[in-house]
Amino acid sequence: MSIKFKDKEFLTDHIKDTMAFYHPHCVDEDGGFFQLFRDDGSIFDRETRHLVSSSRFVFTYSKYANHFSDPEYKNLAEHGLKYLREHHRNAATGGYAWVIKDGQIVDDNNHCYGLAFVMLSYSCAVKAGIETAKQYIYETFDAMEEHFWSNEYGLYADEASGNWKIISPYRGQNANMHCCEALIAAYEATGDEKFMDRALTIAHNICVRQADLCGGLIWEHYDENWQVDWEYNKDDPKNLFRPWGFQPGHLTEWAKLLMTLYRFKSEDWMVVRAIVFFDAAMDKAWDDDNGGICYGFDPDGEVCDGDKYFWVQAESFAAAAHLAIQTGNDKYWKWYDKIWQHSWDHMIDHTYGAWYCILTQENERYNDVKSPTGKTDYHTMGACYEVLSIL
Repeated sequence: MSIKFKDKEFLTDHIKDTMAFYHPHCVDEDGGFFQLFRDDGSIFDRETRHLVSSSRFVFTYSKYANHFSDPEYKNLAEHGLKYLREHHRNAATGGYAWVIKDGQIVDDNNHCYGLAFVMLSYSCAVKAGIETAKQYIYETFDAMEEHFWSNEYGLYADEASGNWKIISPYRGQNANMHCCEALIAAYEATGDEKFMDRALTIAHNICVRQADLCGGLIWEHYDENWQVDWEYNKDDPKNLFRPWGFQPGHLTEWAKLLMTLYRFKSEDWMVVRAIVFFDAAMDKAWDDDNGGICYGFDPDGEVCDGDKYFWVQAESFAAAAHLAIQTGNDKYWKWYDKIWQHSWDHMIDHTYGAWYCILTQENERYNDVKSPTGKTDYHTMGACYEVLSIL
């Protein structure tokens, strides 16, 4: 019997099944959440806390609390917020520690990418009924405005020292993409137009201005003048946060965000660019032999990293659903089902739950680590919520 992947009951059940991999044993009664899990759900590191994971757990608990009206999950979202405020956040500087281990800060650098997820977590908390988080949205926005925002380029810088005094010359689209996502959520949580205006500015500058420097697609890396850096991390194509190459998952993630923006501020260029990004990602990166979307392709359009990452598949099926509904073109529902089927057959753990993190191009597991740094299945559950919101 074929699975109806766009059935609301299927999507709802999948969220519940995925969350059950983490809940409740991810909860650290002493504060925050355990973040690093093997395939069977066992915790292999109880001490390391990464800002991205800490924030994403607030997201997953807030979204669950909101969607299912579950007070237990709302309480645990507040539990996660408390850890963010008391452990990651530096009250003196307004920054957020990147990594904590054994209760001690081991990396206090401020990453715009991390602050984007902090803002996203606060916004989702507000939507889950945690009103105290509303002031934190503005607080985070103000910190990013002061230290990362450039009026000249209309985009955010990427990284600063813990005291904000040293700003890295590196510029990246990824941090800006997630800032756009967070700003949309902030707008939804507050109704404040300034968040929507900033999201639109970032989206246009990345998806039009910067993309036009790269043949109409989005390159990841730039110098401090927002000129393309074709060489950055070329010798480290599997870098966790800054991989080399065009990223199909980011192209489809931008397609999803553009379609989300279109619901609020309908501008034709959003649909045009979303179609270009999604179609290019599938054309260049879909693996006809093994199924699934490969991780990266080079400037010549050839796959440079054939691995299958969980988040790439998830963001892509969400984008496909958006485009199917917006354009009325049935090919996007076919892509939706095709991506889901591959994920169902290979990426999803039907024994212990949740999604495997990374597979080889031939869909084999590298190891038994299901949730390394940053993976809380925020992408997979988030994509399901996104599809439910537009069906």
